[in-house]
Amino acid sequence: MSEPDRHERLVEDLAGRLAPVRRLGPPGRRAFLWCVAALALGLLVLPFADMSALHVRLSVPDLRLSAFGAVLTAAAAAVAAFQTSVPGRSRAWAWLPLPALALWLGASGLGCLRAWLAPASGIAGGEEMRGCFVFLMAVSLPLSALLVLMLRRACPLRPNLTAALAGLAAAAGAAALLVPLHPHDATATDLAVHACAVLLVIGLNGLLGGRLLDGSVR
Repeated sequence: MSEPDRHERLVEDLAGRLAPVRRLGPPGRRAFLWCVAALALGLLVLPFADMSALHVRLSVPDLRLSAFGAVLTAAAAAVAAFQTSVPGRSRAWAWLPLPALALWLGASGLGCLRAWLAPASGIAGGEEMRGCFVFLMAVSLPLSALLVLMLRRACPLRPNLTAALAGLAAAAGAAALLVPLHPHDATATDLAVHACAVLLVIGLNGLLGGRLLDGSVR
């Protein structure tokens, strides 16, 4: 058999194995679907919330801004993760969640200052702090896993950055879902516990999620 014939047979053989590939939806649409899934998880948590206490807490400006900042951070980080997962998209998308993150952290810091200047009776104890930490980690896990699964087909060129943004989205989403169940005002210890949980989720996503999104380890 001549060399050209072998090449033609190889090309035909490879072409015969091709399967149609389902095109990914726009990053914004996929981010929206993830946000809908996070909202559905929130609806499962809502029956356990004290709605009258939640109404009182959200009437306080810094608590309301902190909750709003967490929601915005989750949505913006999800959009940034899906945008950076697309080859050729600018890594500048990673800056998108920073304004919302600044609002979330800044409002939380103001809440700590208010609690220090005018202490309330509902000060969190060690058991409540552990409960908050466990909740944040437990809720972040499924949100992170869902994001990584949705991002994996995109073959991101910067998998660790994309995975870290996914971690920020999951951690912020978990913090937003904690608001209805949060029984006390913000304190420095409370903020530190939340920050440790958020950083841990981002770090784990960056390390483990980055490996899952890296095409070289598939």
